[in-house]
Amino acid sequence: MDVELEKLIALQELDNELRSLHQLLDSTPLKLNEIDQHIGTANQLLQKAKDKLLQNQRKRRELEGEVNELKNKIATYKRQLNDVKTNKEYTALLKEIEEAQKKVDALEEQIIAALLEADDIEKEIEAANQAYFKEEAHYKKEKELLLSRQQEWEGRLQDLQKRKEELIALISREQIALYSRIATKKGGVAISPVTDDFCSMCHMRIRPQVLNELYDMKKIYLCENCGRILYLCPEKKEETKEEEEAKSAPPVRSSSR
Repeated sequence: MDVELEKLIALQELDNELRSLHQLLDSTPLKLNEIDQHIGTANQLLQKAKDKLLQNQRKRRELEGEVNELKNKIATYKRQLNDVKTNKEYTALLKEIEEAQKKVDALEEQIIAALLEADDIEKEIEAANQAYFKEEAHYKKEKELLLSRQQEWEGRLQDLQKRKEELIALISREQIALYSRIATKKGGVAISPVTDDFCSMCHMRIRPQVLNELYDMKKIYLCENCGRILYLCPEKKEETKEEEEAKSAPPVRSSSR
């Protein structure tokens, strides 16, 4: 295999890994945001339950305030009973006391219902609190792991970029220009191995003559369909070599008696 081609293949492998690392690093902020959203959702459920309890407490205070006002009115009406002069006035005050007491009874029933509801809300808060801390612990570990991997990927990226620069310096400008031009047009993949007589990237059959020339690799050959640089896999070269040796071997003569 031509030495330059070996370096181009190594360059393609570096570019493939670099592309994968860039994809991982580009997707990391989105994944971190998703993790924060999961934690935020759990916190929102907890806060929603706490807000519900605050509303319940506010409602109970309002009801209790109304009850106190009504009880004060009832107390005032009862004191006025001692001062009335006529049966009509006395009967009217009793009516007011009765109506006020009915309202007190209804409000106190609402207060009891609110207290029972508060018990359920507190249980809801406890469950939401446990779920929040569980989610937070889980996603915190996931976030730490992702951040750790991000550092590893960034370190690996720098190492690969350095190796790429060193490798490019060893390859002729013409072949680097050809490689770069093809890679730009073909999504970063400029080289394609030949597998079972086909270009691995576009699956176009390679002509026998080209296959034979690929074995010697005295120059760069491009796929006639996709335009990528072709090369024979080591296994394919061994098969081609064996075929050539078999063709050049003298025929075996059968012994005659």
